[in-house]
Amino acid sequence: MLVLGLYLGLVVAPPDYQMGDSYRIIFLHVPSAWLSMSSYLIMAVSAGIGLVWHLKVADLAARAIAPLGATFTFCALLTGSLWGKPTWGTYWVWDARLTSELVLLFLFFGYMALSAAIEDRRTAARASAVLALIGLINLPIIHFSVEWWNTLHQGSTVTRLGRPTMDTQMLIPLLIMFVAFNFYFAAVVLNRLRGELLVQERRTRWVRELARG
Repeated sequence: MLVLGLYLGLVVAPPDYQMGDSYRIIFLHVPSAWLSMSSYLIMAVSAGIGLVWHLKVADLAARAIAPLGATFTFCALLTGSLWGKPTWGTYWVWDARLTSELVLLFLFFGYMALSAAIEDRRTAARASAVLALIGLINLPIIHFSVEWWNTLHQGSTVTRLGRPTMDTQMLIPLLIMFVAFNFYFAAVVLNRLRGELLVQERRTRWVRELARG
């Protein structure tokens, strides 16, 4: 799906009438930005479940998601900067959308740093869960920043109410990339969660038997 989406977006889709071919970076930028926010939401909810109901798997899921979410956030910022140069004439401005997305990256880093800094895993999970839940305040700021403030970043063209304003030849590959990125996210998170679980339970009998088998 990644190959198909990139081919349709980079080769088949027509140039934009204003931005020419520079708009094609949206096929990486938009799914990355979407997953930066959705992965933080899933991470914070998982951490909150672990905090309230003391489910170890929920804590491990949050730990598994954090590095991947930080990666998607960094990709969103990087591709956005590359897109901003031909569009705005600069790689970076302290725009409300860009600044709040940068804060999201720091929240991911803060969660991972706090989780690694405390030796006791249960205490680390509780402390990092509190930070993750506080950071949820930033998500509506990112999403509604283009409506609340006068920003350079354009408004929504896909998730708006009513019919999307994108041409179908552009919209289809973008939706394919959305689905492909989400499948990739799920596959990597499940793989990382399995690794986190095996590390957490490495002294148990079932893990030793699994290793011997």
